Amino acid sequence: MDEEILFFFGAHLDALPIYQALWRLLEERLPQTRRKVSKTQISFYDRRMYACVSFLPVRPAARRPKTGWLTLTFGLNRRETDPRIDAVSEPYPGRWTHHVLLSSPEEVDGQIAAWLLEAAAFSAEKR
Repeated sequence: MDEEILFFFGAHLDALPIYQALWRLLEERLPQTRRKVSKTQISFYDRRMYACVSFLPVRPAARRPKTGWLTLTFGLNRRETDPRIDAVSEPYPGRWTHHVLLSSPEEVDGQIAAWLLEAAAFSAEKR
């Protein structure tokens, strides 16, 4: 495990298995993905950033697990209305940012994979 990844998780080591499941998925489905670790997020890039994980609280505290959660953020060219999506915004016309709170490695599933594949393709077509 990279030292910078461990530093990012710091007091949130209980969320590390979620991240590891996500990174395995990306290595399998989007092997060209690079990651950049900062203090506040881990960003995933092909040519451009298409997704990231952070500890951004997208649910009220009462609806959030006390420990072991991570927020996945990705961009699409459309608004997705799936119940798993906790928050959506349109920072630019035609670009929708989606936030999904993940609380277990099992939640990193085919639906997450599909959104990330779509987000990577959308990011790649931008000029």
